[in-house]
Amino acid sequence: MKATEALRNLGERLLSETRTELLLAMPFLGAALDSLPGRMDLTTTTAGTDGEFFRFNPRYLMDAYVRDDTELPRAYLHSLLHCLLGHLVPPPGMDDRVRWNLCADIAAEAVIDSIEGCPPIWRRMKDYRAGIYQQLKAEAGILTAQRLYRLFEENGLDGVTEAKYAAEFLVDDHSFWEELLDKEKTGNENQRNFRQEPEARQQEWEKKAERILREMEAAGAKSGKGLAAFARILSVRVRKKTSYRDFLKRYAVVREESRVDPDSFDYGFYHYGMSLYGNMPLIEENEYCESKKVEELVIVIDTSASCQKSLVEKFLSETASMLANGEAFFDRTNLRILECDDQVRRDTAIRKPAELASYMERFELNGGGGTDFRPAFSYVAELLAAGELKNLRGLFYFTDGYGSYPKHPTPYETVFVYRTEEAYFAGDAPPWALKVLLDGGDGEIRYEH
Repeated sequence: MKATEALRNLGERLLSETRTELLLAMPFLGAALDSLPGRMDLTTTTAGTDGEFFRFNPRYLMDAYVRDDTELPRAYLHSLLHCLLGHLVPPPGMDDRVRWNLCADIAAEAVIDSIEGCPPIWRRMKDYRAGIYQQLKAEAGILTAQRLYRLFEENGLDGVTEAKYAAEFLVDDHSFWEELLDKEKTGNENQRNFRQEPEARQQEWEKKAERILREMEAAGAKSGKGLAAFARILSVRVRKKTSYRDFLKRYAVVREESRVDPDSFDYGFYHYGMSLYGNMPLIEENEYCESKKVEELVIVIDTSASCQKSLVEKFLSETASMLANGEAFFDRTNLRILECDDQVRRDTAIRKPAELASYMERFELNGGGGTDFRPAFSYVAELLAAGELKNLRGLFYFTDGYGSYPKHPTPYETVFVYRTEEAYFAGDAPPWALKVLLDGGDGEIRYEH
């Protein structure tokens, strides 16, 4: 009993020292470090997390401490990243646990290896590992667990390569994850006495990730040497998804439109009048009602060979559908579509669904010169001054992010729409503008913001 207590105390001291080193090197991790205390667990031979504790075998901590100064800090940060990046519960459709665990390990290690100038965790990367990163980035772009899972699912991953990757990137014990998932599936409350449901725990860590990102931005650490990739991954984690229909509600205005309003119709008075006078109702339906829809919108398309035609067409098709059924747009909608590279090449006014359908039939993206965003904004300012736009709430600018941005805020909300994560992060949009990522991979137009 005394021996066990001595091991526990030694393990907790080693872990406390490790967390202090990480805190001094990366102060923005303070809240996350406080949220993952250590707890001795002799059911594992190494260490791992369940999202509530960093569960460790003290002998593993001692061995790691002796082997390499960076091994223990890297192991703890590896488990902490699993929590921050949402690895504990895989997204729907990613049900192969072996593959998901491998992808999560690669993603966590890629973040750690990208952080330069941090003594507790820095070590020279092996050529073999650097080669794997280079190959995976070329195929998947940013190395998130979700993207890696889709890549391996689409391209396949042979058993030999999978075993090599597992040997290279395996760090912690994921059996605690298995119990989280099994508990969620079976509702068994007796497994290690978990106090929270897995999804709720994952949502708490997402809030911590968002807080870390804000603190990094406030401290200027987001663009600091070696931390840009970390901030980029966190940004992917905390960005919210919403449908295009819901996103459009940001630019809706309240206005009366000519249509029957059944909600304001009193059937009691109507029935009373018909009963009393036979064919003379005391009340009739209102012919006008208040609706909250989009009245004016400007869409600017970068024609300098930077936009993907299929995604823009999908966006326009969705817009046409909502314009036709009156779901999000008024009958008298003023929609302007500008085509621009370093100057406005074309201005198309859309007021009816048929006009947008006709525009889409002849729509082409012809590559041109460089991109300058400013002429489009100057042109819209002229439209506002001339009274051609009277109640503009939003402007969507489709681009790859490379170009000269306007310096001054606009009286309407400006949204720069990027088609890839590389463009999203490369785009140096002004702070007063909104950046969104257009994702057409799931067959629907969705925004991340």
